[in-house]
Amino acid sequence: MAQSTETDWVSRFADEVIAEAERRAPGKPVVVASGLSPSGPIHLGNLREVMTPHLVADEIRRRGHECVHILSWDDYDRYRKVPAGIDPSWSEHIGKPLTSVPAPPGSPYPNWAEHFKAPMAEALREMGIEFHPISQTEMYTSGAYREQILHAMRHRREIDAVLDRYRTKDKPGAKKPKQQQKPVDEAELAAAEGSGAAAEDDGSAGAAGYYPYKPYCSVCERDVTTVTSYDDETTELSYACACGHGETVRLSEHNRGKLVWKVDWPMRWAYEGVVFEPSGVDHSSPGSSYVVGGQIVREVFGGEQPIGPMYAFVGISGMAKMSSSKGGVPTPADALEIMEAPLLRWLYARRRPNQSFKIAFDQEIQRTYDEWDALERKIAEGVAQPADAAAYSRATRTATGELPSTPRPLPYRTLASVVDITTGHDEQTLRILSELDPDNPVKSLEETRPRLDKAERWITTQVPADQRTRVRDEPDTERLAALGDTERESLRLLLDGLDDHWSLDGLTTLVYGVPKIQAGLSPEAKPTPELKVAQRSFFALLYTLLVGRDTGPRLPTLLLAVGADRVRKLLAG
Repeated sequence: MAQSTETDWVSRFADEVIAEAERRAPGKPVVVASGLSPSGPIHLGNLREVMTPHLVADEIRRRGHECVHILSWDDYDRYRKVPAGIDPSWSEHIGKPLTSVPAPPGSPYPNWAEHFKAPMAEALREMGIEFHPISQTEMYTSGAYREQILHAMRHRREIDAVLDRYRTKDKPGAKKPKQQQKPVDEAELAAAEGSGAAAEDDGSAGAAGYYPYKPYCSVCERDVTTVTSYDDETTELSYACACGHGETVRLSEHNRGKLVWKVDWPMRWAYEGVVFEPSGVDHSSPGSSYVVGGQIVREVFGGEQPIGPMYAFVGISGMAKMSSSKGGVPTPADALEIMEAPLLRWLYARRRPNQSFKIAFDQEIQRTYDEWDALERKIAEGVAQPADAAAYSRATRTATGELPSTPRPLPYRTLASVVDITTGHDEQTLRILSELDPDNPVKSLEETRPRLDKAERWITTQVPADQRTRVRDEPDTERLAALGDTERESLRLLLDGLDDHWSLDGLTTLVYGVPKIQAGLSPEAKPTPELKVAQRSFFALLYTLLVGRDTGPRLPTLLLAVGADRVRKLLAG
């Protein structure tokens, strides 16, 4: 068995999974799994459900082992509630399978599930995630699980007994479950829950006994049904629906229903032979679907529970916690509009699954890109830490090859500043970018793509209009007339030095050097606290005269973007 010499979490899991797969099914492909419910936008918290097994599967493939990453689309789950922004009339579909609910108005897709699956599948492809999709609608309605369903019904009493061990919260005198170390709110559960199906009931026993199967009504298509009787010999099942319909079907032929979630999940573990699957933070609680499933898969289906970590919450910088039930939640497709796929992969690869982290949609995205570029330089110089180098490798390539990247990755904050000022005008943008480094000028915008396009999209979609940069059309004559002698001198020094310093590095030296020269120091002098105050005052003056407020993009980039002639006009009057 190939062992890893790397120290990152992915390699350690790959070691465990390969060993476990060899013990369970020697010589067969290793199976890892994810589950997603297309009940609404599939957000960046749900992406961890896919990224965690993907990274492990990819490491296994890199070592020469055959590995299948199953992605179960839980599109046969019931439609639970109408999300924000959708016509309230969609409430008439509550209780139907997601594939039987009409897509939102204007959608090109045939049903609700396909509408939300499509952008996620496309985002996964862009991120280089290789997976084998399984539609649970297709599996159930084709009869693929028929034997498993009949088996579960024959063993319903054993299943009920397992579930009953955890049905304590409603019993008199029952002890409350031990409080988790970290409180988990509804939004966090929604973000962490892998399949989105755990809120379904467990088929609790009614007057007619316990049944782990829930039929969808043949008239109203909803699952507001109650099984009233079942015969193991004939497989005849009778049910009554809240709509008033009732009928008897032969379960050995009936394909319009599904096992309840706490039975469905372990059934699939056994059916697919899953060795590795992560689960959300809620699965640490007593009676959770993962805990219960581990007993049901062994005691009822004769299988084994997958190994795998519980993964922590993924948040959004500058926004409230993600909850797909509340609408407007950033998805992987949203993230890929403003950041390159390797960067998004890196955010998940560099953190252990049990570590929470945030994805920046606000100004922090610039700092995230700075970290990424700094890591890239360390990789090139061969000085990166082993775990950091491993995370970088997993972000930029998979077992099948490199992910597309920007040929000339200029700093994201620089690109954002430029497109902010030029409002995306290509000719203007190319002029500015070509002047950043005169010794090695950018000759075509294609060199800077797709990063340039991501930065432009961030500026236009995530930066509020009142924070956008608008360069003055005319000089601020009132402010220029009120300049003090020190201010006037600082502007003269800047304008006199423009031609000799017209590059990003040169202008950086110039704008930081003007207050030093005025203080009688060398431009290379280290700043003192007093000097820093003088620099801040000088910068605020430049921003006021150029863009009408006391802050803005980095001044060297702003000066290049405005152009030397216009800078002279606005600063000299």
